[in-house]
Amino acid sequence: MAPSDKKIPNLRFPEFLDEWKEKRINEIVTRYVNPVDVEEDKDYREIGIRSYGKGIFHKEKIRGKELGNKRVFWVKENAFIVNIVFAWEQAIAKTTDAEIGFIASHRFPMYFPQDNKSSVDYLLHFFLTSKGKKILELASPGGAGRNKTLGQVEFGKSKIKLPSLSEQEKIATFLSAIDERLKLLREKKNQIEKYKRGIMQQIFSQELRFTSFDGSTYPDWKYAPLCELLDYEQPTNYLVNSTDYSEEYDIPVLTAGKTFILGYTNETHGVYQDNLPVIIFDDFTTATQFVDFPFKAKSSAMKILKAKEGNNIKYIYEAMQQIEFVVGNHGRHWISSFSNIEIPNPCDDEQSKIADFLSAIDRKILLCSEQITQNEQYKEGLLQRIFI
Repeated sequence: MAPSDKKIPNLRFPEFLDEWKEKRINEIVTRYVNPVDVEEDKDYREIGIRSYGKGIFHKEKIRGKELGNKRVFWVKENAFIVNIVFAWEQAIAKTTDAEIGFIASHRFPMYFPQDNKSSVDYLLHFFLTSKGKKILELASPGGAGRNKTLGQVEFGKSKIKLPSLSEQEKIATFLSAIDERLKLLREKKNQIEKYKRGIMQQIFSQELRFTSFDGSTYPDWKYAPLCELLDYEQPTNYLVNSTDYSEEYDIPVLTAGKTFILGYTNETHGVYQDNLPVIIFDDFTTATQFVDFPFKAKSSAMKILKAKEGNNIKYIYEAMQQIEFVVGNHGRHWISSFSNIEIPNPCDDEQSKIADFLSAIDRKILLCSEQITQNEQYKEGLLQRIFI
């Protein structure tokens, strides 16, 4: 049986046996329209919708007279809502009680189920799948960006396969429970990261000091320029030759920027693996990354920084995160200026204690990140099998 002819999903709750039925969108939902009679001297608040299912956001207050001739509508809670300009990027959401009293422009149509034929939560989950995204894209003809607007008539004619309402609700409840776990994990990660930022501020302002194992205090902190604490090496010998990256390969190719791991290579010659861990430093942007695993580099505009004897590389990395450096030009900054910046330089033992303490926090952050990734992958696998 061809995938398009399937009438039951690959994965299903055992109590449901009925075949799924194909329905047009306009057969299962009705658009909700409640125009606002705008008063010039009254304050209003609009909503917006982030792409990729990242939810609704609230805009600042605006006076009615500033809305001009803009057509706006009252937002109704528990509706399926779409941003027609970026529907192809899955700018969809479900309104909640938090949006009561808010308004939305004509670019944000709202839909409610007809005669209990569908579940708003189910529709939201469906349109966040690759299958749902394809429907939104097909109903949004044109070029990129604002020329790729959702055609509401075409969207209404689009067909999806639906189970019974009770099965829709059970699927939605199950997936919402996974979303709630992901939300809690992300909040936990954010709280740990916030705690780390706060504790680092206390450490590097010396409001918080560590003591030695016998309880005695460590010597007063001195200051030293980075060039006295770190050696640098050019990445020339470790540059990757091919950008044909694959997840099947083993060696990560790094950049010091936010992307960090650009991909994985099968090149085994010229891998940096001695004197780990190190700091990689982008000579143009001054971005840094702490690296404790073998790697290859992509750009020659990078310095590999290694701790000189008697210094803790993790401590130095964390101290460098406290540096406020304004990049004023596109020149290379390590030798010309950055390496001359002074950082606090406590004794070796206190450096190690600080590094170990912050590393323990990092491990908690990493554990949260891994749990988030595992749950995201688990959900993605389910989405491919639960929906037709």
